[in-house]
Amino acid sequence: MLNLRMDTKPAAGYRNPCQVARRITEAWAEGNLYCMSCDSDHVARLPCNSRAIDFLCPKCRSPYQLKSSRIWNEQRVPDAGYKAMVEALRTDSIPNLLLIPSFFFSVAAVEQRKPLATTARRAGWVGCNILLSEIADEGKIRVVSQGVPTSQEQVRIQYQRVKPLAGVRAENRGWLLDVMRMIRRIKRDEFDLQDLYSFERDLSAIYPDNRNVRPKIRQQLQVLRNLGFITFLGGGHYRVIR
Repeated sequence: MLNLRMDTKPAAGYRNPCQVARRITEAWAEGNLYCMSCDSDHVARLPCNSRAIDFLCPKCRSPYQLKSSRIWNEQRVPDAGYKAMVEALRTDSIPNLLLIPSFFFSVAAVEQRKPLATTARRAGWVGCNILLSEIADEGKIRVVSQGVPTSQEQVRIQYQRVKPLAGVRAENRGWLLDVMRMIRRIKRDEFDLQDLYSFERDLSAIYPDNRNVRPKIRQQLQVLRNLGFITFLGGGHYRVIR
């Protein structure tokens, strides 16, 4: 994610600083970004108004979407229509949000905004926010941190580390990602089942139709172990693999 703060007056032809931020980040991305899923040293900028995609890798065809803001918010990012975003989640067609791999999004990370007022040009339209706070830390791959670029090699290593998640079916991935988030909330590398069971109410709120939350948690732990994210220590104890 690009942490860009724009406090200057709008440039000529732009009505507000947000437009300036967008213009600057698009230009930076076009000249500096590269594909994290292959060895392509650049990504191609697509025509304006391309639906949900801003850049495309010319080699492996991985899609990317750029988000920018006058003042960056580490908690949420405004996105497009809520229904369109949820449908994209269900059909596994979300692009890579720079730089959060597409397979790290779940319904819990999409916040529905209030419909536009009846006086608005698109009255009744419902947008959404992407909740960065609800995305597992492993899925936040920083290209630039504290103003210092991360090496391409390191970015690709991080991506390859989490890429096995892409092989999980979209309809099953939400549970897996949400259990990963709960593990991170424990704030320890070693944890046990009781630690995770303490989030039973949180998971029930996300999946109100599921009446077997604890068995589902244990199922996801099996998958996370098979994918190499955690290891079993025995007796209901686990350790995160760094």
